[in-house]
Amino acid sequence: MHSENQPLPPVTHADAEGLVAVGGVLTIDRLEEAYSKGIFPWYSEEQPVLWWSPDPRLVLYPENLKIQKSMRPLLNQDVFKVTVNRCFDDVISACAGVPRKDQDGTWILDEMREVYSKWHRLGKVHSFESWENDELVGGFYGVQQGAVFFGESMFATKANASKFAFIKGVQWLKSKGIRFIDCQQETEHLKRFGAENIERSKFIEQLGAWKDMEVELSGEHILS
Repeated sequence: MHSENQPLPPVTHADAEGLVAVGGVLTIDRLEEAYSKGIFPWYSEEQPVLWWSPDPRLVLYPENLKIQKSMRPLLNQDVFKVTVNRCFDDVISACAGVPRKDQDGTWILDEMREVYSKWHRLGKVHSFESWENDELVGGFYGVQQGAVFFGESMFATKANASKFAFIKGVQWLKSKGIRFIDCQQETEHLKRFGAENIERSKFIEQLGAWKDMEVELSGEHILS
């Protein structure tokens, strides 16, 4: 983009891989604009800011959540305590720092952690945490636009901790009125939870219908 004040182009301008625009600076105002248009930033340290809107788009409708048989005993026993918005900074730092298979480094750069943390304090970004004996062992975070939740990243230092937080989190988001969860990138892991691909045009249509709905997710909550 040639100017910081230049609006992001519509998602119909995206290339075959879903890249909509290149450049600009991460600010809360720019992120508000991007997510409201179905666009998100994803780039590495040596790149300019890259703005994406893939087609198709992987989403999870909360009513379609699938719970694997292996998770049911853990859920019945409440093996982890799950909270909302208790320690956002720790969650995003853990998402950035936990080693991942076949991945060098992180896309959650310092500037991203800083601006998303500020956005969290404004009540638009939320974290979900799994605890074991008062130790943070898993969780995820995401961006809220009305009745739409954009999942960003998750982590676990104990087996099943992020899955546990995700299941409890999706159930809670459904109870609060969230209509769908944007999974952004297609993964088999999320498809096992019931996520499905939809055409980007349908995604944008539903986002437009639901992004201005009143849904309150702020504050700290205990889910289990």
